[in-house]
Amino acid sequence: MFGAESDGVPSRCQVPSRVSASSESRQHSRSPPASLERMSENYEMRAIAPEVLKQLRITDDAGNPPRVVVEDEEGGSPMRCCLGRSRPHETIVLVSYAPLRRWAQETGATPGPYNEVGPVFIHPEECDGWTGPGIAEGIPGERRVLRAYSAEGNILGGRLLNDGEPTIEEGLAELYADPQVAAVHVRAVEFGCFLAETRRV
Repeated sequence: MFGAESDGVPSRCQVPSRVSASSESRQHSRSPPASLERMSENYEMRAIAPEVLKQLRITDDAGNPPRVVVEDEEGGSPMRCCLGRSRPHETIVLVSYAPLRRWAQETGATPGPYNEVGPVFIHPEECDGWTGPGIAEGIPGERRVLRAYSAEGNILGGRLLNDGEPTIEEGLAELYADPQVAAVHVRAVEFGCFLAETRRV
């Protein structure tokens, strides 16, 4: 899972613990209440947009070129271009990404001090991306944190997901129950890495 960068330095953006079969089963086997299921219609999960990926593969949001990483025999790094996981020994790239800044370019939001830039893994070439209802398979894990933002780009609150309690679906439904919430980001807890964006629809 912990691949080596091309210069031999271990990369530090991976989620440090793999989703265990038992915890993943708990997350997906629990059925949320009907009221929460209806709330899932209010948001959609998004990978990084293809046009943004093209830019990041040249120069990232910190002004640097992509850093090549070769995965080890486990693979499993979270890919933000397709919301899947890397394969063993796969060559991927590590780039800096500013999710709120990119969102603001589309919507006119002004995140200001919340304009974070952080490391994400993407494929070095165009991939299939991710589209579909619900939560992408590569996103659930043992520990996640949700951060909610207003349409103006201000942070409104968050939710810690610990060992599938609550599930991502339940946590998102709770946050989107607030009509002021326009977007919610999913992040890993230990490193704080950005995993995926959801937006109200």
